[in-house]
Amino acid sequence: MATWFQAKIKFVQEDEKGVARNINQVYLFDAVSYTDAEARAYQHLAAEVPDFQLTGLNKMKLNEVYFEENSSEIWFKCKVSYIVFDEKTQREKKVPYAFLLNAHTIKDAYTILESKLGTVQDYIITDIGATKILDVIPYEEDNDLEEPVPVVTERMKPLAEVMKTLDPDTAPDA
Repeated sequence: MATWFQAKIKFVQEDEKGVARNINQVYLFDAVSYTDAEARAYQHLAAEVPDFQLTGLNKMKLNEVYFEENSSEIWFKCKVSYIVFDEKTQREKKVPYAFLLNAHTIKDAYTILESKLGTVQDYIITDIGATKILDVIPYEEDNDLEEPVPVVTERMKPLAEVMKTLDPDTAPDA
């Protein structure tokens, strides 16, 4: 399961009239830890915004993120309660789930969510709201890091030999 981190950044940008304005933006990163999320935020945003401050980094509890190929830049957080039957208490129980998806309008978000959930289980869509998230960056493994580091054994010498070449009087006897 993916762990999502919400990164808030702040930077100063000049508008058309030359007035400096403070800009706040929010991005969502899939990362394995806070450190990884911070590194990925700096790596991803350094090309777009050269001088920014990372003002917040929080875990965002999401069960699923749906990427729709609809050219929409608005991200909606959807809350759904699945209705399940608890056999111990002999009662129905509501289990909350959170989804994130991109759509043009709330109506589109509702339609997409309904198509993703299907009709297999009973559920109630309790909330759909627009977020301030500008972009969602999923985790991608770097294949470049998997290459082994070459070891050159011809040039390696025992420590005692190296010490003798530096100062023969203080070199330990091996």
